[in-house]
Amino acid sequence: MMHGAVCIWQRDMLVLRRNWFSEIVTVLAFPLTFFLTFGLGLKGYIQDVEGVPYAIFVVPGLISMTAVLGAFDDSSWGMWFHRIVQKTIEEYRVNPITVVDIIVGKIISGFTSGFFKGLTVGLFLLLLTGFSLNLLFLLRYLLFIFLGCIIFSCLGSLCGTLIDKPENLGRIEAVVIMPIIFLAGLFFPLSAYPVRVLPYIKAIPTTALFDGARLALLSGKVDLVYLILLSAAAIFSFILAVWVFEKKMHG
Repeated sequence: MMHGAVCIWQRDMLVLRRNWFSEIVTVLAFPLTFFLTFGLGLKGYIQDVEGVPYAIFVVPGLISMTAVLGAFDDSSWGMWFHRIVQKTIEEYRVNPITVVDIIVGKIISGFTSGFFKGLTVGLFLLLLTGFSLNLLFLLRYLLFIFLGCIIFSCLGSLCGTLIDKPENLGRIEAVVIMPIIFLAGLFFPLSAYPVRVLPYIKAIPTTALFDGARLALLSGKVDLVYLILLSAAAIFSFILAVWVFEKKMHG
């Protein structure tokens, strides 16, 4: 069962392994720039946030951002490239691989890529800050990252399935993905929002991801409401991505 999905995942991981050095350099550049700019550049001007030094406060968000953006980019561009340019999706369909195998394999590939990119950046940032890890807190934090990578891998696969023009993929990331990441309190606490706005912000799944993950890593607390919201979003996005891909392939 799902043997085809595993084969597709293995193929994508082989390609990723061949380009591992360039991938690491690329994935480190973006969050490290943010960390140097905001975490270090502004820490002398910003007091501790909720009892946490600002340089430490932004680290969980930067790790989470790297992981989910990695999952989204790998899934969206990978699906688009294999569908439009290389025609790999058509080659898969000639073999005894089902449509469900293809989309599940691509989702798992995006998830794996994002998850390990997040871990790589996390290792560098934690070494830079000298942050002392609590293993139990880390495991709780990884639960949020796990769900976040599933959601964004599914969203990426969905975009790669529906969008034919590459420039539109870039627009989706700029107009939709990045705003919902920054609105989720990546660089500031949610308490900075006006009370009347906060319920709408908390309804966005990325808020559950970023605020919940930060809470888990820094204090070990797990917000069950956040966890339920992320789990529901992961299930819904997976079902939607598989359904849309099947419709697209059979249409």
